[in-house]
Amino acid sequence: MDTAPIALDGFLDEETVPGDLHGSTARFRLTVSPTDERTDEMILPCTVTDPELAHAAIHDLVPGDRLRVTGYLQLPRTPDEPMRLVVATLAVLETAPLLTDPAADTTAVLERYGPYLCYFDADTTVVEVFTETGQPVGTAPDPDKIGVLLEAFEQRQAAGGE
Repeated sequence: MDTAPIALDGFLDEETVPGDLHGSTARFRLTVSPTDERTDEMILPCTVTDPELAHAAIHDLVPGDRLRVTGYLQLPRTPDEPMRLVVATLAVLETAPLLTDPAADTTAVLERYGPYLCYFDADTTVVEVFTETGQPVGTAPDPDKIGVLLEAFEQRQAAGGE
């Protein structure tokens, strides 16, 4: 490849999967958001072909991990072929926050909204929102109100915080 490698920071959206039967390659999708605005997010398919790196990606990464990947963009050759990043290096910048006891709350989902984490529970419409450092942002009465909650929080932070 005669192109320069690119480096991207993003979040692992789902479990990493083996790319072949032997686990010597891996595939995952990286959510990249250069501005932390949800509308600017891009989901980029990634492929790891180095067997050692693939093993680490399959066994050590969990959804929600913040990653820095370096590699080469492989553009589609045909209309039905996806664009992907062929990963040369991979570093975990931040590990995903873990629930204290995930077995106790199997209906809960932790989802990332840029620099925020939202705790969804299937048993209720209420959504707890935190910064990625764990600072409580507030509670949205339902998922449609998360944007309003985040906007109010950011305005409070810009005005000097609480």
